[in-house]
Amino acid sequence: MMFADLLEDLGDWTSKVRGRLSSNFDISGFTWFRVGGPAQLFFNPADEADLSYFLKHLPEDIPVTTIGLGSNLLVRDGGIEGVVIRLSGKAFSSVEVDDDYVVRVGAAMPDMRFAQQMARQGVGGFAFYKGIPGSIGGALRMNAGAHGDETKRRLLGARAMDRQGDIHKLTPDDLGHGYRSCSVPASYIFTEATYQGEAGDPDALKDEMDEVSAYREENQPTKERTGGSTFRNPDGMSAWKLVDEAGFRGFSLGGAQVSPKHTNFLINTGDATADDIERLGETIRQKVRAMTGVSLHWEIKRIGAFAEGKTITPFLD
Repeated sequence: MMFADLLEDLGDWTSKVRGRLSSNFDISGFTWFRVGGPAQLFFNPADEADLSYFLKHLPEDIPVTTIGLGSNLLVRDGGIEGVVIRLSGKAFSSVEVDDDYVVRVGAAMPDMRFAQQMARQGVGGFAFYKGIPGSIGGALRMNAGAHGDETKRRLLGARAMDRQGDIHKLTPDDLGHGYRSCSVPASYIFTEATYQGEAGDPDALKDEMDEVSAYREENQPTKERTGGSTFRNPDGMSAWKLVDEAGFRGFSLGGAQVSPKHTNFLINTGDATADDIERLGETIRQKVRAMTGVSLHWEIKRIGAFAEGKTITPFLD
């Protein structure tokens, strides 16, 4: 699918944008599933000021979608209308640590790389990020957690930009973190996080991260095209166990498969479409609901339009 060239319609102000603007840009390569249609207009801002300039000039009726590393994302085959923004690693991945172990880190920094850098600098409290294949921005949005720890426990605050290009300095209360959620408006784009770290021994922190990595390698399909955990854990239950007990371990639909290694992971076996993956997920949800009365809710974010002539129903609540 191809969209109309939005860049042509925006006018001369775009010539002052310093970041990359690309029409009908294939963003499937920026997602771990490696599927999905194009972005009508893709924007990779040069820095925070560039992002602000762009948003202040972009007409309000044009939709904006922000993506990160794409590790927990499914882009539908019809693509994404409007503007897709992805923060550049160069401008939004800086890390600063002060004498009190207060850490400021850009939102585009990969969680795993952040954990490694903190360990090298002897800053404790972040080893759990070694097990999260996303970025700091995504961690803020989802209150990402693993191995008994989660983002909000160390968070002092964050910077985010609204749809009008204005910066907001957010407190932990403003963020309102819950299980895999926050209360910040979906239109806000996180640009930086501030954490409270602690003194740590680099060797001990490396050992802790090695344990996290070993656990992932043993229990998750880390070398497959996957989107991470597919469903949120219902209260007091494990999503993988519900999927497994419903008989879906290794089950395939088109090019999509439930991981034989961990049943809360869906895999692109090589030729899957986004439709295959989402349809498989909905098939699982419907059967689990029918068997147990429990509704599984997607943890993977699904965005964009269905391909022409394709729909997936029902979306159960």
